[in-house]
Amino acid sequence: VSVSVGLESIGPLVSSVEETPDPISTVIKGEIPSWITGSFLRNGPGRFEFGESKFNHWFDGMALMHRFHIKDGQVTYSSCFLRSDSYVQNSEKNRIVVSEFGTLATPDPCKNIFARFFSRFQIPKATDNAGVSFVKYKGDFYVSTETNFMRRIDPVSLETKEKVDWSEYIAINAATAHPHYDRNGATYNLGNSHGRNGFFYHILRVPPGDGKNDVADLSGAEILCSIPASDPRKPSYYHSFVMSENYIVFIEQPIKLDLLKFMLYRVAGKSFHKVMSWNPELETIFHVADRHTGQLIKTKYYSSAMFTLHQINAYEDNGYLIMDMCCGDDGNVIGDFTIENLQASGEELDKFFNSLCTNLPRRYVLPLDVKENEPNDHNLINLPYTTATAVKTVTGVCDHEDLYNDDLLQYGGLEFPQINYTYYNARPYRYFYACGFGHVFADSLLKMDLEGKKLKVWRHAGLFPSEPVFVPAPDAKDEDDGVVMSVVITPREKKSSFLLVLDAKTFTELGRAEVPVDIPCGTHGLFNEMS
Repeated sequence: VSVSVGLESIGPLVSSVEETPDPISTVIKGEIPSWITGSFLRNGPGRFEFGESKFNHWFDGMALMHRFHIKDGQVTYSSCFLRSDSYVQNSEKNRIVVSEFGTLATPDPCKNIFARFFSRFQIPKATDNAGVSFVKYKGDFYVSTETNFMRRIDPVSLETKEKVDWSEYIAINAATAHPHYDRNGATYNLGNSHGRNGFFYHILRVPPGDGKNDVADLSGAEILCSIPASDPRKPSYYHSFVMSENYIVFIEQPIKLDLLKFMLYRVAGKSFHKVMSWNPELETIFHVADRHTGQLIKTKYYSSAMFTLHQINAYEDNGYLIMDMCCGDDGNVIGDFTIENLQASGEELDKFFNSLCTNLPRRYVLPLDVKENEPNDHNLINLPYTTATAVKTVTGVCDHEDLYNDDLLQYGGLEFPQINYTYYNARPYRYFYACGFGHVFADSLLKMDLEGKKLKVWRHAGLFPSEPVFVPAPDAKDEDDGVVMSVVITPREKKSSFLLVLDAKTFTELGRAEVPVDIPCGTHGLFNEMS
């Protein structure tokens, strides 16, 4: 991958902004299709200091929720800070009282993306600054991070409702910010627990709701399956998981937390990132469970060391499980996303960007029914459309297929993948949408056609788009009948953000809704369809 020089500075995209609680109108350029009715909801950090005290890390910023409401071709915008306990306490004291990266207010707050994940092992209570994503349980909307706390949100007013603690419903310490949904309205997620019996990863299921009660309700949540850590003293970091029609896969990757070191560091009041390690000599393990019974299947699958943050899709075909995901090969450099690095300019910024790992889409294929008498050392995958392999050995080895051609490299690889989730999740599919990373933050939108691995690209200098969300057209016949939405921001001018709507088929602009506010770089979002 080529080295970048002379990157433009993105400091303004990680600067604090004011909220806009009352919806304001936007200026429409082009046309927003009149069939779109609903709200595009997004989350991400929006305030980086209180009084004189500043957060050190991008993820520490206070969660700011955004809503673009679309109806009859018109769009309004509003935003609200999540009134988390952290936000309220910091505001009252006008300084940072609840430190975000591990709840100890350490002199050296963490500098690593994974540290936040492990803040949940702290004895002091974890933060409820839920700034990663919007999720749904039983038809209710919540904002989520990677600790045991979520907050229920009113999807119209963005008002903060009650705080929900997973551990009051089910014996887990936390859940990811990337649940999966089935077609009956149930939600699946991944959590963990540790105790005398060791460290376990848990697959959990929250049943569909009836929508009758206006209260946060995770009752009926159950652990479907528990997977012991392969090394109980060194559990793996995870950010998401794989789900197909009949299976759930937990990927145990070689980014490890040293629990013993962790306990010692905690006592010594040191920061977290030193207890995380990338172990490329270890393999990545795929644990496969039956989604309906929770039974783990006997076969264990291994690949060479890699890490993955976000899944694209997974489906079954002819006795094989096809899993597509964004992967990287160097877990050491999953960036020091400190405010200092993000506000750097010139050579410092170039150096930071060039140290980051390029994430690329891959396909792994698992043979589900491996016979005892299957001979060793030959490829078990017999599908016409993939070059991925799986070979039976003492630790059966899977080798991936790259889901891209070399032209993707000029856009810096891709991340934040999205599909036509409503109709094609867990089913054979052809297209996915993602952000290209020619900069520290995404600087292009990409559409990948898996037939031929052909790219369509939306990229304009100085514009930084958010995760692209696909919304199907009401009379859709094809998988890509619909639109792709993204919030586009720029460091070049103040108050010149806009909602971009692309025709998903041609990947060209239909229209944009310009909003005279500053919107900081965010994380994940979803479209809430309304009648």
